[in-house]
Amino acid sequence: MLWILIILAIVLLYLATVYNSLVSQKTHIKASIQEIGNQLKRQADLIPNLESSAQGYLKHEKDILRLLAEARKSVQSAVNSGNLKSLSDAGDKVAQLLPKIQVVMESNPQLKGADVITNLMDELRDTSDKVMYARRTLIDLTADYNIKISVFPSNLVANLFHFGPEAGLQTPTDGNFLQVSDSDTQTPKVAFKS
Repeated sequence: MLWILIILAIVLLYLATVYNSLVSQKTHIKASIQEIGNQLKRQADLIPNLESSAQGYLKHEKDILRLLAEARKSVQSAVNSGNLKSLSDAGDKVAQLLPKIQVVMESNPQLKGADVITNLMDELRDTSDKVMYARRTLIDLTADYNIKISVFPSNLVANLFHFGPEAGLQTPTDGNFLQVSDSDTQTPKVAFKS
């Protein structure tokens, strides 16, 4: 009788441990999604500052100002929606915008000396890196959770308590980005002009 009680206690302890682990992982996944939104909100707050600072320097660069305004609206809309796909798309839009602004800054010497714009660009780049890190964290957390609910014996506990898979970041599964071309494998060459 004692052995049966010991075995029952071990099984209950295992169930409780796996259950608590799954609940904890789901909570971390939700927190990771919130962190992506948090960093995108930070970008949304920085973009108007960059936009207003740049207006004095970029009067002739109306396209950049338009892109800044569109990126700000996109990020704000995504943050307000709380939708993971919208958050991801908005982050991509801002990430694509940064190199365009950098090209304008490099081609305009008066912008290079503009500390305000340079600092804001650094902040945007830093935030973009943080968004990328938050996405990576979400991908890792989701993968760990989905593995745990799929493998034996933790899948028995997951099925018992109706834990389902988490979607994580949605990405296309076809397209040119899945293929590496010969030019992509070449070592980049850097040449400085004097």
